[in-house]
Amino acid sequence: MDIALLLLGFVFMLIGILGSVLPVLPGPPISWLGLLLLYFTKAVPNDWWFLGITFCIALGVFILDYAIPAMGTKRFGGSKAGVIGTTTGLIISILFPLLGFFGIIIWPFVGAFIGELINKTHHKAAAKAAFGSFLGFITGTFLKFIITVIYLGLFVRIFWKFKNGFSVF
Repeated sequence: MDIALLLLGFVFMLIGILGSVLPVLPGPPISWLGLLLLYFTKAVPNDWWFLGITFCIALGVFILDYAIPAMGTKRFGGSKAGVIGTTTGLIISILFPLLGFFGIIIWPFVGAFIGELINKTHHKAAAKAAFGSFLGFITGTFLKFIITVIYLGLFVRIFWKFKNGFSVF
C-alpha cells in the first residue's frame, strides 16, 4: 500500500507541475495532495505543521493566481475582456502548439490584445492593457511553477529521508 501511495503521490506532483502552466488544473493544490499522500504512508511520520503550512501556501498561491492577472490588467488600464482574452489565448496555445514553447508566451498576449479591442479600446490602450494582463499571467504562472517544483523537491527529500521504511508489501 505504501508503494501505491508513493507512486500516486509522485504522479500528483507531476500533474501539479503540469497544472502550473495549464489553466484548467490547479497546480499547487494538486502538488500538495501529492505531499499529503506521501504522509499517509506508514514510512513517513505525520507532521501536521508541515502539511498545514504547505497547504496554506498552496491555497494562497491558488488565490493569487486569479488575482495577479486582474491586478496587472487594471494597473495597465485593461478590462475583464483582456483577462478573458489572456486565458483564451493560453487555451489556444495548448490546443494548437504551432509555435512550441513560444506559443505559450505569444498567444496569451494576442488574446488579451484582441479582448481589449473587442471591448472597443483604442489600439495603443489595448496593447498597454494586454501587456499588463500578459505580465500578470506570466507572474502567476511563474509563481505556481516555482511552488510546485519546490513541493516536488520536498517530496523527494522526505522520501529519501524515510526510504528504508518503504516496503513492497
